[in-house]
Amino acid sequence: MRRIRAGEEDAWRECIEEYEGRLQAFVISRLRDRALAEDLVQDTFLGFLTALPNYNDDTPIESFLFAIAAHKITDTLRKQGRRPTLPLNAPDGSEPGTDPVARHRMASSIARSRERMGTEERVIADCLVELVRQWKSNQEFERLKVAELLFVKGFPNKQVAEVLAITEQAVANHKYFIVNKLKDAAKKSLPPDANLKQLGLET
Repeated sequence: MRRIRAGEEDAWRECIEEYEGRLQAFVISRLRDRALAEDLVQDTFLGFLTALPNYNDDTPIESFLFAIAAHKITDTLRKQGRRPTLPLNAPDGSEPGTDPVARHRMASSIARSRERMGTEERVIADCLVELVRQWKSNQEFERLKVAELLFVKGFPNKQVAEVLAITEQAVANHKYFIVNKLKDAAKKSLPPDANLKQLGLET
């Protein structure tokens, strides 16, 4: 922080490299929009620079950045008419950002939630890696293509069927198989209260 305040460009680049990826993962998990998340993370870093004169040196940089990101997520959801999942005010009822202690508490809670979400996502990712390995080994390329179009590209069933020249029922069957495999992995490796809906495994 001292180097950033001194205007050292290397220090600022190190800060971005350290936190940009984690901030993007955090924002994407809330907004489910990668392009919007990238813009919001850039705004977070700009907000960080703007807030430097009021920065409390007792607050970890990570907590400060995630608190800023959390408020920006809330603002974005409100503008979209969606129900914010993060509090609009600090725990004592004051406006966001006015109480460093409240800010730190909220940021710590956010960080814990982010770490848990990261664990859940790693379980799903590990399961997908194993499934992809099996599909390649068994030459189940149609299922592999369906998985990519559904879960990476985000195509609806109908569009996947058109691209692959198969029936929508075939797509639905592949999707049912894949989602159930991921659910099984989640139930075996995660606590009972794991948020499967947030992981995209429940409607």
